[in-house]
Amino acid sequence: MPKRKTKSGARKRFALTGTGKIKRKHAYKSHILTKKSKKRKRNLTYAGLVDKADRRNVLSALGLK
Repeated sequence: MPKRKTKSGARKRFALTGTGKIKRKHAYKSHILTKKSKKRKRNLTYAGLVDKADRRNVLSALGLK
């Protein structure tokens, strides 16, 4: 059976935590920041976790499942 390839875009965007969850960055923080509130921009700074519904697709893109 051949090895599974990792999608290079997914490799750059996701990381596994020690407990097996998948870490991700928030969207909407790259430009047009003047109309967004300080609180919204600050909350977009911190990492989030991939939702349970998307977990299988992300693991597949990372070549893990």
